[in-house]
Amino acid sequence: MEKVQKDIFTQRKKMMICLLLFILILYSLSAMGINFDLLTSLPSIPAGFGWLFTNFIPTEESVSYLPMIVSRLIQTILMSITATATAAVFALFMAIFGSRETGIHPVVKALAHIVASFFRNMPIVVWAMILLISFKQSEFTGYLAIFFSTFGYLTRSFMETIDEVAGSTIEALTATGASFFQIVFQGVLPMVGSQLISWVLFLIENNIRDATLVGILTGTGIGFLFDLYYKKFEYDITGMIILTIIVVVIGLELFSNTVRRIII
Repeated sequence: MEKVQKDIFTQRKKMMICLLLFILILYSLSAMGINFDLLTSLPSIPAGFGWLFTNFIPTEESVSYLPMIVSRLIQTILMSITATATAAVFALFMAIFGSRETGIHPVVKALAHIVASFFRNMPIVVWAMILLISFKQSEFTGYLAIFFSTFGYLTRSFMETIDEVAGSTIEALTATGASFFQIVFQGVLPMVGSQLISWVLFLIENNIRDATLVGILTGTGIGFLFDLYYKKFEYDITGMIILTIIVVVIGLELFSNTVRRIII
C-alpha cells in the first residue's frame, strides 16, 4: 500500500514538472515571437502604478461631475439588464428545443448547439465592431452586442443545466403520460428555475462590466464618458468614473451573490 501511494506521488510529481516545463516553453516561444522581455519590463511597473495613482485620484472638482457620471452609469446598467433579460427569454426557448432531454428532433438539437456555439464564441467587442458598420454609434448597437453575446452564453448554459438536472423528472412525467408542454412547463422549468435565474443574475453582473467597454466603441453610457475625459487628459474626472464603476460593480456582485445563495 505504501509503495502504491509512493508511486502515485512520484507520477503526479513528474506530471507537475512536465506541465511547468510546457508552460515555460510556451511562454518562451510566445515571448520570442513578439520580442517581449519580462526582465526589461518589470522595472517600469512601479513607475506606471505611481503615475496611475498620482493622476487618476479624484479631486474636489471631479466630484461635481458625479451626478452626470451616475446618470450615465444608470443608463449603462439599465441597457445591460434589458439586453440580458431579452436574451434570456430567447435562450430559454432555444435551450428547451436544443437540450438532449427536451429537444424535439436531432436536427433541431444540432442546429441549436451550432447557433449557441457561434454566438457564444464571438467576443462582445467583435459584435460591437461588426454592428457599428450597420447601426453606427447608438445605444441600439450596444444593446445588440450585449444581446447576441449573452444569447449564446445563456443558451449553452441553460441546455447544460437542463441536461444535468431534468433527466429523472422527464422520465417520471413521461411514464405518467404527460404531454411535451406539461413536461417542460410543469416539470423541467420548476426543477431548474433557480439555476436559470442564477445564470441570468451572473450575466447581468458580467454584462454591466462589459457594457463599459462596449460604450467606448458605441459612444454611449459610462464608456462614452470615460473615453471622452480620458482623451481630454482630464484624468481626475476619469478616475472618478473608474471609482464609481468599481463601487457599483462590487455592490451588484455582492447583491447578486446574496440572491443566488438564497434561491439555490
